[in-house]
Amino acid sequence: MQTLSMKILASSLIALISLLCPLTMSGQGDGCYLMVYHKDNTHSIHMAISKDGHTFHALNKDKPVINGDTIAEQRGVRDPHIFRGPDGMFYLAMTDLHIYAQREGKRTTEWERDGNIYGWGNNKNLVLMKSHDLIHWQHALLHMDKIDPEIGCAWAPETAYDDKTGQLMLYFTMRHQSGQNKLYYAYVNERYDSLTTSPKILFEHPKEGVTTIDGDIVKVGDRYYLSYVSHEGTPGIKQAYADNITGPWTYQEAFIDPEPTACEAPNVWKRIGEDRWVLMYDCYGQKTHNFGFMETTDFKTFTPLGQFNAKKKGQKEATMKTDNFTSPKHGAVVTLTDDEARRLCDHWGEIY
Repeated sequence: MQTLSMKILASSLIALISLLCPLTMSGQGDGCYLMVYHKDNTHSIHMAISKDGHTFHALNKDKPVINGDTIAEQRGVRDPHIFRGPDGMFYLAMTDLHIYAQREGKRTTEWERDGNIYGWGNNKNLVLMKSHDLIHWQHALLHMDKIDPEIGCAWAPETAYDDKTGQLMLYFTMRHQSGQNKLYYAYVNERYDSLTTSPKILFEHPKEGVTTIDGDIVKVGDRYYLSYVSHEGTPGIKQAYADNITGPWTYQEAFIDPEPTACEAPNVWKRIGEDRWVLMYDCYGQKTHNFGFMETTDFKTFTPLGQFNAKKKGQKEATMKTDNFTSPKHGAVVTLTDDEARRLCDHWGEIY
């Protein structure tokens, strides 16, 4: 990866630069938003910054900030999730999977293992990374097949903190061979390189045979909300809630996304200084991949914000925008302090 550094500009230039730079916006509180995502053409990790939570600017000119072929056994990663732990560290979890590896000459078979036995995708590993500054990373491969030899896949890992046990928790989609996808969880050690417990069921659909994938948990007050993808007809986003991070979860029948085509990868993030939460998701079923957004204050009613760069009828401009990238896949958002954001932008040659 290419590293760029920039010297501090003279104070007389800052006002002018702030008018021109998409990362510098007035009227915002302390801090900003960092989005991580992957792209199908790179199978790598990308990052974007936003000061207002509405317009996002990709770092490194939308080239990878972490190359998938340097960290994954399959030489590609998908489904990145970023989490700030109670220790202040950043935890980045990903799927070790390259879905186009045969086409790109990275392997001779369609999948890593026999698809007739292990099903679509059938990866064996998760990728775990830990950092104090989002620049220097500790890296580990979590070999799920050594934990469970019958595993068919392990996808879309996310990290959370269980404040009742005082432990980091990893939760993910998993199936056994070519069976049904369900959501599982296990606790992870402080080094963030191995599990300390065996995977257990986190959530499964109450209707027999319905696949559930891509879980995302957020705590609001004393309640936990689980957003996930339900494969009933057109796949879409549903939600459940619980008093404990591992459940039991109260199932809610209604889909909450407004999309006419399939979507996945929900991620909920809080707006800085406000009691408003954004539900972001991946609209993978349409011709051009994009992220869709909804906003809520009570997790009962959700207001559609539209997709990136898509104006609604009567709008002069889109509510959610990107200024230098398109077609992100399976993203997650975390908040940064101004100092953290400035250091990260300096590293990638951006003005914050």
